[in-house]
Amino acid sequence: MRSIPRAAEPLLREFAEAFTPPTYHRFIVLLLAAILTTGRRTVTNLLRTVSTLAPGHPSSYHRVFSQRRWSSWRLARALAGFILRRWVPEGPVSLCGDDTVDEHRGKKVYGKACHRDAVRSTHSFTAYRWGHKWVVLAVLVKFPLARRLGALPVRVALYRSKEWNRKHGRRHKTPSELMRPLRAVLIRWFPQRKFIFAGDGG
Repeated sequence: MRSIPRAAEPLLREFAEAFTPPTYHRFIVLLLAAILTTGRRTVTNLLRTVSTLAPGHPSSYHRVFSQRRWSSWRLARALAGFILRRWVPEGPVSLCGDDTVDEHRGKKVYGKACHRDAVRSTHSFTAYRWGHKWVVLAVLVKFPLARRLGALPVRVALYRSKEWNRKHGRRHKTPSELMRPLRAVLIRWFPQRKFIFAGDGG
């Protein structure tokens, strides 16, 4: 805990309510390691980065995710509340939504599929990647000395392909259908605020 920058302490203290004390300490270690780690941010690589700064058995850090009992919704609410209080204390809140592809080629990766990579694609060439497609909701913030707005993600949803949903007996949802409940819950959390949302055709 001594390694946490003072500027980050107010936000991380709010995250603490979502975890038990032992899990929270491991979460902080993994968070700091994720900032410092280059390359793949697997739990093993994160622990390799912080080395002896990670107390306890390495398997306990894997269990933070594999056997989680904490709620990502609770973390999202704490993060969104912190952003609104600190960066958008009054007036309408600008939101943006988009999807992004994260490559994962492993044979046992949950929910993976072949997705179009908009970043690598051009008008004449379409690039595809195997992995996850995430639908992301972000709050737009104007930072001091910055010319452009910054997009701070507050919630994500995993998009699953039509083939994957058909195979697992699930109703297929488009990215816009996944985005709808992400916006709705933000409005329910902060009913006193007005939100303006922008997204592309997808």
